[in-house]
Amino acid sequence: MPSLRDIQKRITSVQSTKQITRTMEMVATAKIRRATDRIIAATPYAMAMVEVLQALARRTSGYENPLLAEHAEVKRVAVIVVVSDRGLAGGFNSNVLRAADRFIAGCQANGVACDIVACGKKAIAYFNYRKLPVALSFKDLSADPTVDEAREIASYVIDGYNSGNLDQVVLFYNHAKNVADQVQRTEQVLPILKVAYHEVGEGEGEATYLDESAKAAAAGAAEKMEAARKAAEAVSQADEVGGDFDFEPSTEAVLNELLPAYVQTRIYHALLDSAAGEQGARRKAMKSATDNATEMVTTLTRIFNRARQGAITTEITEIVGGAAALEE
Repeated sequence: MPSLRDIQKRITSVQSTKQITRTMEMVATAKIRRATDRIIAATPYAMAMVEVLQALARRTSGYENPLLAEHAEVKRVAVIVVVSDRGLAGGFNSNVLRAADRFIAGCQANGVACDIVACGKKAIAYFNYRKLPVALSFKDLSADPTVDEAREIASYVIDGYNSGNLDQVVLFYNHAKNVADQVQRTEQVLPILKVAYHEVGEGEGEATYLDESAKAAAAGAAEKMEAARKAAEAVSQADEVGGDFDFEPSTEAVLNELLPAYVQTRIYHALLDSAAGEQGARRKAMKSATDNATEMVTTLTRIFNRARQGAITTEITEIVGGAAALEE
């Protein structure tokens, strides 16, 4: 049985760890709000982009943009993997990396080459360890993704797809379903088969995301995108009543400009979504670690008290025995 000093040292060690995990939980909680505010602010733009593209698509039926055209044979695929730069977030990184690894293994088994775009230090380290070459990498941006990062990724995959070097682009990331849960998503970015976006905070737990600052951010972004919304509504109404609009220089030219912007927006939205999910996963993991530390301290304290009580009882017994021997 360990000595009282050993038990006391372990209690002190666990309490120190508990302070660290508790602090990390509080930091993650603060970062969740900021990350979610950014997604809420970006969502109106994504919605307006989808509405405009859907309206344009109805008016350009039969027109084949390179980003909409499926290649006859898939020989090379770009795999975009979005994870975090740091660990201590439960299964946040491992779920995405395992899904991407299975997809890459399946492609390689079918003779399809893969260009890996790794976003986050954990993805870079994972693929380097697996001896899989990384074509494009980003680090120190997982908690605070930038538009430049999304623009560089979008430029790489669009240029590769238009030139024929890439035949498909697939995105792996964690969708922040709510403040506590993340859902691993696998989405095809190119060719564009469906124009859509994922709204963060859907389902249970949405109310925990929205505070006054978030609502203000969403309201400000919505005002900025009001013109785009009205344009999309106007085009839709024109379709319903049989009206017509003139696009300058042409409808196809407008679509050619919007589709690359849509790809960039979709990637950027995924980066923001993953950033919010990372903080949510870390908060959940650190809360679990803090609760476990509390339980361990309670257990160790009980063991310490029992050991001390046993030592005291032994000492009393020895004193009583010694006194009785002296009396005899």
